[in-house]
Amino acid sequence: MADVNFNATKTWANAALSEGTGNGPQDPEQLHYELIELLFFAYRDFVSDPDAILAKYNFGRAHHRVLHFVSRNPGIRVTELLDILKITKQSLGRVLKQLVDDGFIEQRTGLQDRRQRLLYPTQKGETLSHQLSVPQSLRLEKAMSELPEGGREIARQFLYRIINEPERPHVARLAGKK
Repeated sequence: MADVNFNATKTWANAALSEGTGNGPQDPEQLHYELIELLFFAYRDFVSDPDAILAKYNFGRAHHRVLHFVSRNPGIRVTELLDILKITKQSLGRVLKQLVDDGFIEQRTGLQDRRQRLLYPTQKGETLSHQLSVPQSLRLEKAMSELPEGGREIARQFLYRIINEPERPHVARLAGKK
């Protein structure tokens, strides 16, 4: 089954890459550069709609990431969030303070360990998180609907394999929630 998907992927990838460039790259190094650039452009456009919404609140992408993971993981510990985002305590503290002060996230003390800070989205936070995810979900749905049979799984595997190998099990658990 993997061979069938792989061969279908090669055909699809060649067609997709040549779509906007004539023949597409023949040189493997050029193919890598084209994929790098496609990832940059895809990310740029993927975050553009949420960026416009966030700007109304004077928030940035860090606010989006924090709100996303808190909404997807209510009760997440600050230490877990730091591990997911791979940012400093200072960076998280600044963003978290704004989100708490503006009523998007609520901080609670842990029941078993009073030193723990547990994060929960407020209703306002849930609403904003949903507003941010809708245009991204629509963009993903449109892109996936244009892929051949099995394309969604191939795309998922491709993105998963870009993640550093030691992080993959942790990311798989996070991404599989809800």
